[in-house]
Amino acid sequence: MKRIFAAIKIFPDENFLKLYYRLKSGLKHEKIKWVETENIHITLKFFGETEETKINSIINVFNKVTEDFKSFDPELENVGIFGSSYKPKVIWFGIKNNEQLINLSNSVNENLIPVGYISDRQNFVPHLTVARIKFLNDKRLFRQIIDKNKTIKIQKIKVDKIYLFESILKREGPIYNVIEEFPLK
Repeated sequence: MKRIFAAIKIFPDENFLKLYYRLKSGLKHEKIKWVETENIHITLKFFGETEETKINSIINVFNKVTEDFKSFDPELENVGIFGSSYKPKVIWFGIKNNEQLINLSNSVNENLIPVGYISDRQNFVPHLTVARIKFLNDKRLFRQIIDKNKTIKIQKIKVDKIYLFESILKREGPIYNVIEEFPLK
């Protein structure tokens, strides 16, 4: 069994890193697990523990899906949270002009049905998880820092590949190994 997921890898630029480290520094007194910058990505499909015999079927689906999509350049912008303002769970960066990304996600989900992966009922909300919140000591300060960066341009990204990753969970954090790359047209 391998724990796998399909994603679009993000290569942070200087502006992205400035914002990331500014948030991390401003919230250093809180119990927050920050995603390592080399692991930041947009998840298209999380498969979880998967039998190795199914991986070839998944690879075939992504080879088929990527034939129909050209590369595109969405913009990362805005900082937000998942969870309530009383109990936030995740800090994320948003994605502007994400129609192509939503279409890509829908195509992935539709094409995975015949190989046994039923789409979950949640709508795809394109985002980058940058941190997971364990506990907040000062919710007011946290809210101020998030609100200050709520509407901000972050970085233009190039989406020209989908990656199938194996996620190996370690005490220090996950290690993502590329199983396969799928270039867009």
